[in-house]
Amino acid sequence: MVHLDMTSESRKAVLVWLRNGDLRLSDNPALYAASGWPGPCIPVYIHEHHDSAAQPHSAPGAASRWWLHRSLEDLACQFEKRGSRLTLRTSRGSAAEELLLLASECGAGAIYWNDGVKGSLSAAEQRTWELLERSGLDHGCFRSNCIFSPAEVLSGAGKPYQVFTPYYKACLSHLAATQAGPADPLELTPEPAELRTPKDASGRLCWPASTRLEQLGLLPALPWYEGMEGHWQPGEAGAQIALAAFLEQQGPANYPELRDQPAISGTSRLSPYLHFGNISPRQIWHACREWQEQQGIQRSTAPAAPATWQQREAHPSPESRGVEAFLRQLIWREFAHQLLHHFPHTADQPLREEFRHFPWAAAAPQSPGPELLAWKRGQTGYPIVDAAMRELWHTGWMHNRCRMIVASFLCKHLLIPWQEGAAWFWDTLVDADLANNTLGWQWTAGCGADAAPYFRIFNPVLQSQKFDPAGSYIRRWCPELAALPDKQLHAPWTASPLDLAASGLRLVDSLSAAESLPVHRVGPLAGPGTYPLPIVEHGLARDRALAAYDQMRSAAAKR
Repeated sequence: MVHLDMTSESRKAVLVWLRNGDLRLSDNPALYAASGWPGPCIPVYIHEHHDSAAQPHSAPGAASRWWLHRSLEDLACQFEKRGSRLTLRTSRGSAAEELLLLASECGAGAIYWNDGVKGSLSAAEQRTWELLERSGLDHGCFRSNCIFSPAEVLSGAGKPYQVFTPYYKACLSHLAATQAGPADPLELTPEPAELRTPKDASGRLCWPASTRLEQLGLLPALPWYEGMEGHWQPGEAGAQIALAAFLEQQGPANYPELRDQPAISGTSRLSPYLHFGNISPRQIWHACREWQEQQGIQRSTAPAAPATWQQREAHPSPESRGVEAFLRQLIWREFAHQLLHHFPHTADQPLREEFRHFPWAAAAPQSPGPELLAWKRGQTGYPIVDAAMRELWHTGWMHNRCRMIVASFLCKHLLIPWQEGAAWFWDTLVDADLANNTLGWQWTAGCGADAAPYFRIFNPVLQSQKFDPAGSYIRRWCPELAALPDKQLHAPWTASPLDLAASGLRLVDSLSAAESLPVHRVGPLAGPGTYPLPIVEHGLARDRALAAYDQMRSAAAKR
């Protein structure tokens, strides 16, 4: 936390700049600090307009814009219930300039915001900090959206970790050393008891001018997002409901066994809430620990859960193993964010230099080839891939195991650059997080930190048989295959003509049929009784991918 210098003009208003990573009232350090300011507190969200072509990662994708709209809607209601108000502004320049303009309009004496500790800020945050420093206003920047700052957990040589397991262990050691101390990264911030309101000399409320939420243009003209409305409740209340459902209904005890099965609710589905700051990683961490302690109390034959990391590891229970596996995913998220901070070029360039010369076989982005279109539409002829891509389109989310399967298929079966897949995920995922998206795609493509070896090529049929053995997931999202026997469901092209006829199914050439369809046509190619033949044969694709990898290595050896 940054030291705040209270000036003689401290009874002026304080602006709280809320951003996409902290759209909540509880455990919001900047908001809590502002509630202690003697003057009025004015929460503000600034919607920055970016040129998506020039700055593709600066503007949220379509699915994320829907989530952002609903989150801001919920947050505004929460402030209204507490007698406060969320001010919305737009900016075509920098957010810092709009903040200073607003500060001048309402006579603010301070600006607080989250996500940053001086010395480990992003380049954009550093520019904002410098601009505010020159303004003469009091200002404070607090850690919110991550447990650790990027410079907080480094190797013994003072360098960022590029392998996850050592980073994970270092994080646990750091937490053990700081637990319950003044620098505890897991310390929670209370929700403000009161937020003072701005009033004029006669005592009437005088809020600054605010843009209407609809004017931000976050929702599209056509309501294609209706499918997502039925699957999600964006906002702080929705986040708490999702967390409670995970802990009370599913329970982390079975998380290690269930998290890879897309047909069941074995994961928390908290990722979009985390990305937009509807909930903080610290809140999730504490809730899991409290659940773990409660389970230890309820098991009358077992001792209460130990208090330290070392003791917990020495006395593992099913609950402990499940909680540790789940919390490990929170640390994976921290790993992703510190990597992107230290290696910002990896948002669109590989971390491993040799992969800059990988012989991809992709069409130009301006004219995507039929293979890329078939992948986006869920029409590849591989049921597990198609089910996952259709789930993504209809719900804005995809199970993590399926994310690995479809990413491997794109990069290794089709030899299409990982950046194409990352761009599609950016536009269609409600949890599209630049750090997580980048790490996930580079991990699968073999070109990033702690990456899977490139020669590890998922067989989509075996993956399907292993993780969706009953075919429930496939039948849900590819209903045209529902009547196929289980044996042929994972590879419909192996079904006999009699089985196909009995199932009312016709297999068609997907690539020739797909080219005549609208760009965003997702689902069956030509009605409910058709399904595509595979757009590529697994064995041939595997051989081609390995040959491309060998070509890259040979070229690198000659340079």
